[in-house]
Amino acid sequence: MMNIRKILADNIKEKRRNKGLTQEKLAEKTGMSLQYLAMLELGHKFPSGEMLERLANALDIETYELLAVTPSANNELEILRKEIIYEIKKLNETLAQEITDKIIKALKNPGKT
Repeated sequence: MMNIRKILADNIKEKRRNKGLTQEKLAEKTGMSLQYLAMLELGHKFPSGEMLERLANALDIETYELLAVTPSANNELEILRKEIIYEIKKLNETLAQEITDKIIKALKNPGKT
């Protein structure tokens, strides 16, 4: 599970870059110091609700988007990997049961296989 500060830090940085803003320009638009913004983007600080709103406004996004976990290629690949492993395990269990059933049948009726 991801830490909320890490999620916020990653989202601020991503949204800022998507808007083509430098840290300096975003700090200026929000009225915060460059040092404070840098600390937010590193996950060392967590802003007040008011500051979250100022960041969202400056980035032209909804406030909740700063705290949302967005699927990444790594997350999607991990989900796919887990699904594949689950399906392989199910298939192995099914095959093991079929083989076990055939062995039991052969032991009960020797010479009829």
